[in-house]
Amino acid sequence: MRKLSLPLAMLATTALTAPAFADDHLKIVDEPLELTIHMHWPRAQGYGVGGDASQIYPVEEAAREMTGIHLVDQTFGKNTKDSAESMNLLIASGDMPDIVGGHLIKQPVNEFGPQGAFVPLNDLVEEHAPNIKAFWDSHPGLKEAISAYDGNYYYIPYLPDGKYGRAYFIRQDWLDKLGLEQPNTVDELYDVLVAFRDQDPNGNGMKDEVPAFFRDWEEVIRLVVLWDGRSSGSDTYHDFLVNDEGKLEHPYAQEAYRDGLAMVAKWYEEGLIDPEVFTRGSSAREYLLSEDLGGFTHDWFASTSGYNAALADKVEGFNFIPFLPPESPSGRRLEEHRRIPIKPDGWAISHQNENPVETIKYFDFWFTEEGRLLSNFGIEGETYDMVDGEPIYKDEVLNKGEPVNAQMWAVGSQIQRGYWQDYRYEWQWTAEAARKGIELYDQHDILTDQFLGVAFTKEEQEVYDKYWPSLRTYMLERQQAWVLGTGDITAEWDDYVATLNKMGYEDVIEVLNSAYARQYG
Repeated sequence: MRKLSLPLAMLATTALTAPAFADDHLKIVDEPLELTIHMHWPRAQGYGVGGDASQIYPVEEAAREMTGIHLVDQTFGKNTKDSAESMNLLIASGDMPDIVGGHLIKQPVNEFGPQGAFVPLNDLVEEHAPNIKAFWDSHPGLKEAISAYDGNYYYIPYLPDGKYGRAYFIRQDWLDKLGLEQPNTVDELYDVLVAFRDQDPNGNGMKDEVPAFFRDWEEVIRLVVLWDGRSSGSDTYHDFLVNDEGKLEHPYAQEAYRDGLAMVAKWYEEGLIDPEVFTRGSSAREYLLSEDLGGFTHDWFASTSGYNAALADKVEGFNFIPFLPPESPSGRRLEEHRRIPIKPDGWAISHQNENPVETIKYFDFWFTEEGRLLSNFGIEGETYDMVDGEPIYKDEVLNKGEPVNAQMWAVGSQIQRGYWQDYRYEWQWTAEAARKGIELYDQHDILTDQFLGVAFTKEEQEVYDKYWPSLRTYMLERQQAWVLGTGDITAEWDDYVATLNKMGYEDVIEVLNSAYARQYG
């Protein structure tokens, strides 16, 4: 961390094409101030375009001009895409940059913050960050949700906006071709998938259709929801959930999960689920839809609905649309996934930062109107224009043939700094079919509250760390084996539960509930 000479600062901002940020009301320092940053997240291992620190984000250039603060990359673990591993390398090094940010920082920051590795932000925000303070005041409970066991909070999180995330999608053109109705229950969905498998809806004379497919294999497990099970209590896969009695439990230790996964295994055995679901990966949606092979999935509203336009000229009559979650045998209709209001991603101030006041003011900048536009929409005049007071993407952004979110990542918007997302950014590139789907979902009470996490004491953390990693590994190993048919979940359930308890499951649940009661009352 050092102050830059004025000539160097001027050179650093020559990429700006016009003096668009001449207003100094957002200036934090009179002379440019350099702060180092660790920024590691799944799509970039470093603070720069594509993780390359030599390619400064246009958004970073603009923020420099507005605030006088210059972020300089000092990311650890660039040779791994595992953000947890990179954080471990950072902590072990003892050489902390001024700002530590990126993916899944909540747990390590809350663990090492009370030990002195990170600066508590409570008083800094109260005294120097009016926009962040206003956010906390208008969103009660969220500040408590990110606090550590000592009552302090140590990071400013990425704060998603909007309500719905994923939806169930089905090939309406295949339904029409086969004379079928949209499935309303899980039994009707089964019949539809059997028809997709057997009745050649793509019309090529081959039995090559993949009735149900998923980009993320965890979405196969989420199918247990259709039989009254649960797969997660938040928008993070495999998370704990708050049950009807207000207690924490894990979905993979419940009988409804057992019964649901038995049915998922049956569907897989019968060829209704992509046989490559555990290996095909993120290309599944692109490949199976573009080849006219895929029939049903659970995926993001905006990006999935875009395939109707993208494939209009390639697949005749292609119509992939969202529909309501099918009812379970008990009549429950649940969309388990929703946008969580607060993420374990964001950024924190390390104990080696010599300018914490300037840094928290910089964090606060991203909650101003100008900072929020910058972090969500990119550069005014380049990626968007203000039209009647609204940020509207340029046609060349919306019609580039490349996902808008990917374009934003490339310029430094929508990355995992501590910022407040603006759903208007996504609504603009959400296709009409998805907009109608969102309206349909909004007419029904199909969402559930989310588990926002807890802050452990040192003793609770030790119990959790001792037992949970191996428990989670065991749960996922058995889960995949049961789906693939190398075991029988119904026959093995009692032994499975006994093994969980021997491995410390009840101890983990005890400390979780202790922390939950303390944190949320």
